[in-house]
Amino acid sequence: MSKLRSLGLAFALLFLCSHATLAAEPVDINSADAKTLATAISGVGIKRAEAIIAYRSQHGPFQSVDGLSQVKGIGKKTVEKSRAKLAAK
Repeated sequence: MSKLRSLGLAFALLFLCSHATLAAEPVDINSADAKTLATAISGVGIKRAEAIIAYRSQHGPFQSVDGLSQVKGIGKKTVEKSRAKLAAK
């Protein structure tokens, strides 16, 4: 029974590790929806995420993550806090 339990634990750990790797994929700020942006960007709620999408629609895709600071209400500190979770593809 202990071998079966160990095997189950090994599979569980493998699953968790693979899931964590997938979750670490950066969010593309040029294609993400408002809900995804609000979740990925620290300090940004759904209204500000919608402003990001509106800005993106009006001005075209962001050239870099730094471009987020051009959106009203999003400063450089907000960008820095979430930089590792974001990408501009």
